[in-house]
Amino acid sequence: MKRSLICMVFVLIFLCFVSPPKEGQASKQEIQALSIQNVRGNIYEVKGGDGANTGFFIGKKEVVIVDAKMTEDAAKQMIWAIRKMTSHPIKHIIITHSDRDHVNGLVGFPQGLTIVSHENTRIHMDKAFQSAKERAYLPDITFSDKLSLYCADDIKSKGIDLLYFGPAHTDGDIVVYFPDEKVAFIGDLIFIGRDQLIHRHKNGSSYGLVKVLKSILNLDAEVFVNGHGDPASRKDIHNHIKNIEDKQIRIKELMKDGKTLDEIKKIYNISDKSAQPGAMVWPGMVETIYLELNRMR
Repeated sequence: MKRSLICMVFVLIFLCFVSPPKEGQASKQEIQALSIQNVRGNIYEVKGGDGANTGFFIGKKEVVIVDAKMTEDAAKQMIWAIRKMTSHPIKHIIITHSDRDHVNGLVGFPQGLTIVSHENTRIHMDKAFQSAKERAYLPDITFSDKLSLYCADDIKSKGIDLLYFGPAHTDGDIVVYFPDEKVAFIGDLIFIGRDQLIHRHKNGSSYGLVKVLKSILNLDAEVFVNGHGDPASRKDIHNHIKNIEDKQIRIKELMKDGKTLDEIKKIYNISDKSAQPGAMVWPGMVETIYLELNRMR
């Protein structure tokens, strides 16, 4: 714990006083918003900047990135911060899923890196990436169920396991599991302190999410790095599962009693707020569960 705190404080102080990189044109204010925290061993989490939390692993001769931020500038800030910690080249970028706050920053990385994702994530990215610049960063390695990566210089390591347990937040969410450190990057499979988001337009499922989270708990992992909060514990995962299952059970009962979606929303004190022009609005968890149950009838 002390080591993690010292590492985070050092990086924050460092980023506040050194000059910003000439490439990327990131301002000092933007760079100060980016922080790096040691998770365990040579695994780090990157918070702040534009986009979701990301991370990286420093091997003996190379760096592996997990997710890519949302903008080109944010990705370049991340690269610059990593360069201050190691001179090892970035070789792989692993994408946990296809949401833009996890993938749109890919254009800020050098071309020619190996980009890895689930096969369904590549399909979603293929639809979303329209420009030639974006399409140069479509994943070149995909898999269906499991893929293990091994750094050539880390022969004694168990490697990095990329695991797919089924549709959840989307139909392409993967878990990036580091067995040696008992750390797992789980993208948006958990939201702590806010409503869990399910992308039905990407074939996500609340019932699938519960199944996936239970599968994750079968791993010998203790720390779960996620896209929108502090690292979670096994207890956090258990509590998240219970919260979702409780909603599923109650909404099913309310539907049997003839309650409409609007009536159920009122019971949960959910008010439909008009979004700002151009903003994307996704169904909340209560509405998602209702729609799933309605389809099952």
